[in-house]
Order: sequence, then C-alpha cells, then structure tokens
Amino acid sequence: MNETKDNTQGSHRQDTWIWLFVAWLLALAATLGAIFIGEVMGQTPCVLCWYQRIFMFPLTFVLGLACIAVETRAAKYGLVLAVPGGLIAGWHVMLFYGVISEAIAPCTQGVSCADAEMTISGIPLPLLSLLTFTAIAALTIRAALHKENS
Repeated sequence: MNETKDNTQGSHRQDTWIWLFVAWLLALAATLGAIFIGEVMGQTPCVLCWYQRIFMFPLTFVLGLACIAVETRAAKYGLVLAVPGGLIAGWHVMLFYGVISEAIAPCTQGVSCADAEMTISGIPLPLLSLLTFTAIAALTIRAALHKENS
C-alpha cells in the first residue's frame, strides 16, 4: 500500500516538474529571442518591449529554480511576473493593431511601439510576447494546481 502511495507521489512530482520545465523553456526561448532580436538583428526595442523584458528575463531564473527544486511556491513567484508582463504585452498588442491610439502610448521618444517592422516571420513581436506570457501563466497555474491536488 505504501509503495503505491510513493509511486503516485513520484508521478505527481514528475508531472509538476514537466509543467514547470515547459514554462521555463518558454521563458528561456523568449529571453534568448529578445536578446537575439536586439543584439544580433539590431532591432531597437520600444519602451513597452523594455517593460516586458523586465518581467520576462527574471522568469528564466525563477522557473529554472522551480524546476530544480520542483517547488510550486517558486512557480507562484513566476506567476507574479507573468501576469503583469502579460498585461503590458496585451496593451502593446492593442496599440500595435490600432485599438489604442498611439497618442496615449508611452512611446513618445525612440522607436514607435506600433512600428510595422516589429515582426518576426510576419508575426508581431507583441503578440508573441502576449502568447508566451499567457502560456507561462497557464503552465505555472497548472503546476500549482497539480501539486495541490496530489
């Protein structure tokens, strides 16, 4: 009976780790992608891109530590970063598509937040950012719920 309980707990721990690991991979890919776009491709980030980076870059470390310890509390810290980053990305998407007037945008100096060149393979960077933050938030919630239900 104890052996079955131990196997179930090990399975739940492994499932939690998988959710955290996928979230970490997304954060790592987004961080490396942002660095590549800025440093290799030479595309200067706008103000809203910088704000999103402020929330994305630490996610790589927070979720990496969560994976190492299989710790859902650390995953919750990741959620604290993913939600505001996602809100900023959502604002950026609406600005990019013209739902929000550029006149009320924080991009009054430097690169425009609604620049048509802010794409990679035809996909707007703000949309990629929003999708990534949303996926990370969903995965960390799933990991936390999975742990609590076990």
